[in-house]
Amino acid sequence: MDVNILLFNDFEPLDVFGPMEVFLHADNFQVTLFTLDKPPRIESYNQLYLDVKHISDINEQGILLIPGGPATRTLVSNDAFLRSLHELAMKASYCLTVCTGSALLAATHFMDGKKATSNKLAFDWVTSINTQVHWIKKARWVVDGHLYSSSGVSAGIDMSLAFLANIVAEDVADSVAKHIEYNRVKDKDNDPFA
Repeated sequence: MDVNILLFNDFEPLDVFGPMEVFLHADNFQVTLFTLDKPPRIESYNQLYLDVKHISDINEQGILLIPGGPATRTLVSNDAFLRSLHELAMKASYCLTVCTGSALLAATHFMDGKKATSNKLAFDWVTSINTQVHWIKKARWVVDGHLYSSSGVSAGIDMSLAFLANIVAEDVADSVAKHIEYNRVKDKDNDPFA
């Protein structure tokens, strides 16, 4: 399966590289970093530069992963970005959000009527973006059909492992967690930051 990770300037690195590490260690997953911007050079929060593919190069029916980061504060008002994101979400087989990436997807109204969570330090701001989403504060991650959302930063790793467990097998997720020497949280309601 293709895992398409959407990048934009000022994304949060662990929101991307944590889940990416999970999928890179699972069989039959191909990870692609892509952007809606041109030229395709992206700078993370704290100045990590990446060369990435343009959106025209991805399999739109793949898994869409949306990270958070400081840029989400302005991107939630960028109509062109939100239109493109909504179109991608509608075509994706699954949508996964990490941290304030849920604010971006919520701003497209793709999440209307669905359950979701987000970073607890930004929870009040994220939930103000769209009150039609059923926001769940005490959750490390939330699953609603083909939508997976996680709390802040490192919770994206647990969400990605839970995703593997759900669509592949529990032992596959456990094996990946062991391989990356990660103490996996298996209880989605175990959220000490709420």
